[in-house]
Amino acid sequence: MTNLLIHSMSEFSSLILPSLEKANVRNIAEVGSEFGGMSQVLADYCGSKQGMLHCVDPEPREGFAEWVASSSAAIHHPAPSLEMIDQLEDIDAWVVDGDHNYFTVSRELGAIDAVCRRDEKPLLAFLHDVSWPCARRDMYYAPDRIPEGERHDYSYDHGVVLENNVAVPKRGFKGNGEFAVALEAGGPRNGVLTAVEDFIAEADSEHRPLYYVHVPAVFGLGVIFDASQDWSDDMAQFLLPFHANPLLASLEENRLRNYLAVIDWQDRTAEA
Repeated sequence: MTNLLIHSMSEFSSLILPSLEKANVRNIAEVGSEFGGMSQVLADYCGSKQGMLHCVDPEPREGFAEWVASSSAAIHHPAPSLEMIDQLEDIDAWVVDGDHNYFTVSRELGAIDAVCRRDEKPLLAFLHDVSWPCARRDMYYAPDRIPEGERHDYSYDHGVVLENNVAVPKRGFKGNGEFAVALEAGGPRNGVLTAVEDFIAEADSEHRPLYYVHVPAVFGLGVIFDASQDWSDDMAQFLLPFHANPLLASLEENRLRNYLAVIDWQDRTAEA
């Protein structure tokens, strides 16, 4: 089943790598490495620039440790992102694909922004899962790490479907014990895109010039970058054809509907 659904951030390499080049990036911090698919792409890039990739993930998947130990351009920091981000230095770009919920992402962005200001670096961040299902609905890999007052009611057994903001028992896109989903989508402080929008709104209130690009494919790629840099307009023009692209959005909805139909068939077959 997993092979039927492309989901890695590496699918965006043709957009991310040229963007890194345009911004003269050398050192990258990656929040959330999982199996290391995107990590290897980023490490190759950093190696070509005599830079370093910093992988921040408390519990990466099988095979990651062996790969990172063999890489001369990557180092692993086995700690939660909110404990590690402010300890990193000289980072030119941030690739965020960790825990997909408002509390974590909003604080990751705040911490990243603070580090950029401290080190006098322009903000450049690539974020995954800014589209369905996590745009307006929290997902939790480790609910206990989220303060109770910041955490929505959740379930490991419920799944999500496109037509319903309320999670469905034992149906739809679900974590099968690996992650939990908020029982309802929408509302304040819920979801990755909501965290991104609130961060940008705060920057606007401070009259800080930021660009935001939203690529509506493969669960959504968001790119936030400093609009005052000499490379920012070039990057904006490069990414603009993909921003809120209706064709990409239609293709994404189609693949999700097909995948959800396969999941439903599988679930009903198992019950029978």
